[in-house]
Amino acid sequence: MRIFFTGGSGKAGKHVAPFLAEQGHQVTNADLVRLGHPDVADLWVDLTDIGETYSALAGLARFDELELAAKPAYDAVVHFAAVPAILLTSDAKTYATNVLSTYNVLEAATRLGIRKVIFASSETTYGVCFAQGERRPLYVPVDEEHPTVPEDSYAMSKVANEVTARSFQARTGADVYGLRINNVIEPHEYASLFPPFLADPALRRRNIFAYIDTRDLGLMVQRCLEVDGLGYEVFNVANADMSVAATTDEVRERFYDGVELRRPMGRDETFYSIDKARRLLGYLPQHSWRDVLPDPNAA
Repeated sequence: MRIFFTGGSGKAGKHVAPFLAEQGHQVTNADLVRLGHPDVADLWVDLTDIGETYSALAGLARFDELELAAKPAYDAVVHFAAVPAILLTSDAKTYATNVLSTYNVLEAATRLGIRKVIFASSETTYGVCFAQGERRPLYVPVDEEHPTVPEDSYAMSKVANEVTARSFQARTGADVYGLRINNVIEPHEYASLFPPFLADPALRRRNIFAYIDTRDLGLMVQRCLEVDGLGYEVFNVANADMSVAATTDEVRERFYDGVELRRPMGRDETFYSIDKARRLLGYLPQHSWRDVLPDPNAA
């Protein structure tokens, strides 16, 4: 597939865009920063400008495309570009950038007839991650039916983007899939970040004790590209286990006392449910911090 990938130079994108290229896709990175990967074309694009967005999506990506009899079209868009969290710029700028860029990408992609758009939403939409003070989910494990009522500008922008994406899907009938991505972890970060998490699970309360390995995020995007006909859907994206050494029973007792348990859970199972992605996409994450670090609870 010829894929227009926005934000391919970011923490997640710099892994996922090359992964897709390794799978045989032709990938164009639309970003304000070059990725500089030999298998990914870089295109400097300000996605908050609708004219630039249209022009980039309608145009060429590589010099060798000049040799073709006709200009090729993109088969899919993967939209990861965003101000990635609060406290990086003003709240107003965060919200405006994320909402406008997503609208522009969806507008241009659907007007140009692209039938598959995958966009990055966020775990923050559930209102736990960036809440002022402690906020607990209404029930566990947290699935896609859980209310999304955040209070911070970043999560607000992601909820607005989901509404916008649903509307574009209704207008066009294209497949538009939103990924509520949990805390992104690069493979090298296990050794540096996770020992404190294993010692004190409270450090992971805001992330619902979950995480997503960049390699498994790449697998999730690949599954979204391969599975057609779902219309509009949102999916939680996480690894199968928690990012802490405590068991689910221990986490529930300490952090979720009184929170409804919707179904029995495995000993190390993530509280950020990936059942829907498993069921509809065949998503099977392959990685775990346990591949790198010893599990203190292992026999």
